[in-house]
Amino acid sequence: MYQRVSIHIVAWNSMDFLPELLKSIFAQTFADFNVLVVDNASSDGVAAFLRDEFPQVAVIRNARNIGFSAAHNLAIRYAIDHWGDDDLSDRFVLITNPDIILTPTFLEEIVRAAEKEPSSIGSFQGKLLRAFRENAQDEVFCETVKSERIDSTGLAQHRNRTCTDRGAGELDKGQHDASTEIFGAAGALAFYRASTLQALRNGDEFLDHDFFLYKEDVDLAWRAKKRGFASRYVPKAVAYHHRAAYGAENQGWFARIRNRRGKSAMRNWYSTRNHLLLVLKNEGILSGLLALPWIAWFEFRRFVYVLVFETKNISAYFSALKLSPKMLKKRYARPVDRDHRV
Repeated sequence: MYQRVSIHIVAWNSMDFLPELLKSIFAQTFADFNVLVVDNASSDGVAAFLRDEFPQVAVIRNARNIGFSAAHNLAIRYAIDHWGDDDLSDRFVLITNPDIILTPTFLEEIVRAAEKEPSSIGSFQGKLLRAFRENAQDEVFCETVKSERIDSTGLAQHRNRTCTDRGAGELDKGQHDASTEIFGAAGALAFYRASTLQALRNGDEFLDHDFFLYKEDVDLAWRAKKRGFASRYVPKAVAYHHRAAYGAENQGWFARIRNRRGKSAMRNWYSTRNHLLLVLKNEGILSGLLALPWIAWFEFRRFVYVLVFETKNISAYFSALKLSPKMLKKRYARPVDRDHRV
């Protein structure tokens, strides 16, 4: 029998963090879950590790790296197929990055919160705090430090249509201890009602395949909001996140540039392209006209920056243009009925 919560992890050479995540998952006070790892052709021995150390974990192994979105779509389809005729409004999918550590009551708290909400609340976000490694280069003395610095309390959308992690960079002093509605759940650790994912399904896609990686969580949140689903922040569900590049939620332009330079070239390329796809695919005509001054000013500044400092990322604009017809087709795709199984 497939469990009530399906926990999905996409691994791509993730052995630096995956053991700690799995240890925290199997220390949960809530036990009605199963774990599925989709291995995107890792070369670091993850398959052997799972077989030897966590044989209870189901594994889908891909012959190549098919990307974050497509890999998670495999896992979501697998879960929905195994739930069969179960009520999907009472079944849940937890998408988690390998570099997450759950506190023991995370699942208990977030499931309890979901049980109290109507099915129109389609996703949930816990309180993510930052973790970092001390003596990271030393295998013997390396230690994970769990800080009180906020990583995310959910996605926040701004007038220029960028999205940031709510509360990011702040010291946790209880200022985000009230449950509230948010724009959406951050993809590093997002808890979805399965019926919502099924309602947003487009063929084999839940997350957009064409995003490959980065900002697919924003796209899903935006689509859910347009369909009338809300997202809720659950402060009692606490977890920790190792993040390669940290940034505060409210940053000036120069701080954003410094933060961008600290990220990988691949990440910046996909971030640039996928933001354009997001707006094209999801922005309403009237709301877009009202927000046009903020959108245009932001896009102009970023284009000039890319033109001067990131010339290799100019191709991201051409890639977005090439994908535009496909995004418009998805924009106007007929939504799946909430109770229909494809």
